[in-house]
Parts: sequence; C-alpha cells; structure tokens
Amino acid sequence: MKKENLLHIFAHMPTLETGRLILRPLRVSDTADMFAYAHDPEVTRFLLWRPHPDPSYTRSYLEYVAGRYRTGTCYEWAVVCRADGHMIGTCGFASVDCAHNAGEIGYVINPAYRGSGYAPEAVSRVMRFGFDVMGLHRVQARYILGNEASRRVMEKAGMTFEGVLRQSMLIKGTYCDIGVCAVLVGEFRKKEAQTGEKEIFL
Repeated sequence: MKKENLLHIFAHMPTLETGRLILRPLRVSDTADMFAYAHDPEVTRFLLWRPHPDPSYTRSYLEYVAGRYRTGTCYEWAVVCRADGHMIGTCGFASVDCAHNAGEIGYVINPAYRGSGYAPEAVSRVMRFGFDVMGLHRVQARYILGNEASRRVMEKAGMTFEGVLRQSMLIKGTYCDIGVCAVLVGEFRKKEAQTGEKEIFL
C-alpha cells in the first residue's frame, strides 16, 4: 500500500456499522463520555497512556484528534452504542505499515459496557475495513501480559495467539512482556466462508 493511498482513505473518515454499534469519527462533544472511562486507573492499567486528570484534558485530546482527522493521519473510530447513543470507547489502527500491508489494532471499552461482546464486534468490523478497503494482508493486536481479557477479545474476533515478546516495551517505567495475536486476510476470508456470513456481526 502506498502512503498516499492511506491518506486518501482517511482524509474523509468513513462511518462503519454493525448490528449494535456505530463506528464514527471522534468528536469534541464526546468529552463527557470519554472522560467517564478515561479517568479510571483500572481502565488504563494495561494501556500505554495514564488516566485523564480532568475533562479539560480529554477535551484537549479530542481537539488534537480532530486536527489529525483533517490531515488524514488518524485511524481511530469512536465506538457508539446504538441502544443508548453513548460513545462507549474507541477502536482503530494504532499503526499501519504500508511497506508490508500490515496494521495493528487498538481498542478500549468503557467497563460499564464490557461483557456484552462489544469489543470483538468493533474489532471485527475494523479488521473487515482493513482487509476490504485498505488492502491489508495482516492485522495484529498486542496486549500486556496479564490482560487476558484483551487476548480473549482478539481471539473472539478471529485472531490467533502467536507468542510473547519478552520485556519488549517500556511502559510507565516498567519493561513489560507483550502478547501478540494476529489474523491474515486468507484466514479471515476462510472464516467468512465457513460461517456463510459476509458480515459476522450484522
């Protein structure tokens, strides 16, 4: 994939849908919904970033994201629950390796909405976009060892556990073991054919 193609795709961030979710660009008006979970130390325990100290910090972050949308360099969607209209988390590509047609997915869901399958539903939809629209060959996700709930999300979305990178990331002052899960486009298509469904979660 050429870098200019990636910029073209995300210059106008598309809205994605599943049966229960809407994935759309983040907005400054999401400040309250994002702060509701982003300030919680338990939510950020296994993430790269620290808790948001106050709503103004969250608002500033969303303003920064808005600027990246305008340049086509943000690949993250707000995850909105159709049932109540709340923005319940984010899901998107943390990075894209254009030279090797590979992407890495990241996600976070408000704890109040966990346990209902929203995370794998969002991840699966973003993977589909990666394979169908971006032309990716491989999609992976990483998690800090100990966060087995995140690994289960990856596996439910169709990824396969590939192994552990020992102390491969320095996170908040500690060298952490990182688990890796991934799916290849052929594996994703095979799962589609086996289920007989074009969109697994619709």
